Amino acid sequence: MCMETVTAFVEGPMSFLTVWAFMKNYPSRFLLQLCVSLGQFYGCVLYFAVEWMEGWSHGPYNHPLYFWFYVVFMNILWIIIPFILIIDSWVNLAAAQSKCDDQVF
Repeated sequence: MCMETVTAFVEGPMSFLTVWAFMKNYPSRFLLQLCVSLGQFYGCVLYFAVEWMEGWSHGPYNHPLYFWFYVVFMNILWIIIPFILIIDSWVNLAAAQSKCDDQVF
């Protein structure tokens, strides 16, 4: 419940801000992408960790539709996509820092 509150009131508006920053080509766009992606990644890992630690007790374990489609497939997307965006942010921020470092020295 706490993570969903953070997602709704912080990450939701920040996601719109991130899209707007990319549309306007703002320098902060990759930092915003990193923050939103880390929040989504953390939330989904937390979801899987809690379910696993509680023995998958919040639904029918091994049910072909509920467990494998809803719990696993639909939520694994919230790990894979943010992970790809975290790597993208990392690469772009590192390239920007490298370029900045080259100009200073």
